[in-house]
Amino acid sequence: MTTVDTHRWTSPAEVSRVATAALAAAGVAEAEQVVEVLVETSLLGVHTHGIRLLGPYLEELRRGVAEAEPELVVRKDTGPVVQLDAGDALGVVAGLRGVELAVDRARRFGVGVVGVQRSNHFGAAGCYARRIAEAGLLGFVTTSAASRVAPYGGTEPLFGTNPVAVAYGPEFCLDMATSQVCFGEIKERGRTGTALEPGWAVDANGRGTTDPEQATSLSPLGGYKGQGLAMMVTVLTAVLVGGPLDFEMPHIGTAVEGRNVAHLLLALDPEALGGAEQATAALDRLISAVRGNQAADPASPVLIPGDPQRAHRERQLREGIELDSATIALLDRLGGEHP
Repeated sequence: MTTVDTHRWTSPAEVSRVATAALAAAGVAEAEQVVEVLVETSLLGVHTHGIRLLGPYLEELRRGVAEAEPELVVRKDTGPVVQLDAGDALGVVAGLRGVELAVDRARRFGVGVVGVQRSNHFGAAGCYARRIAEAGLLGFVTTSAASRVAPYGGTEPLFGTNPVAVAYGPEFCLDMATSQVCFGEIKERGRTGTALEPGWAVDANGRGTTDPEQATSLSPLGGYKGQGLAMMVTVLTAVLVGGPLDFEMPHIGTAVEGRNVAHLLLALDPEALGGAEQATAALDRLISAVRGNQAADPASPVLIPGDPQRAHRERQLREGIELDSATIALLDRLGGEHP
């Protein structure tokens, strides 16, 4: 009987080492950067988009859905706006290249907008928005995704979880799906036999369900408003950048060729508007006012977007990274292959 070493995989450094070796063995030159994004996401507590994706990404490379050595080509270039053909790259590779281009153009023109075509799943949108913010710019990032979300009052999924991420300064980072949760959470609840929260999903008849086995579609965030946000993301990605609509795109793990995911990355230089100095001061006042707001429950202080993730990161760096059993088993196998 094979024994799974759960203790070994509490170390972010060891997880990173083995995951990087596995991707490098698959021919990915940017393996270290890809793993950095995945581990960072797991440490922030967004486990569905973190190192758990290593297995699916390796499988897409093995099957030729994602290219280990893609040719990323700029197809259109107006100066501030760039259209990037990712050549079926891993989505993280394409996303990081999009960040580089967006930051470069924003510094030159005040704004940089990069539309990425022919990409794959790129994990958490916030990873790219934060990198743009680290350059002193405002980052706005979104992506198309295979359909999991039914329209408000509908029964069949038409939209992906279609995230919106906005980051500015060292602390503010909003990274949210336009659904109540991602479908990975539904699958994880099904795997562990845990009931869903009310309002997360609907069954085949469009009725709300808390049974993960009966859930066929996710519910949009905030009802019709979430549907509107999901459609907005589709317009910004598949419609404008170019690519299949969410319900025309194969799901990760089911495609036989590149999935043609579309990303949009925007970098905005505050100097082109009111100036970085006043923006920093205003943001500091805003953050202080929100955190200083009297909490209804003294035990639960008012937070800003990004605070819960930073708390997750600090705890996991201190106590060890949290991984599900399937990911631990994968890492244990890969650790044997890449000691």
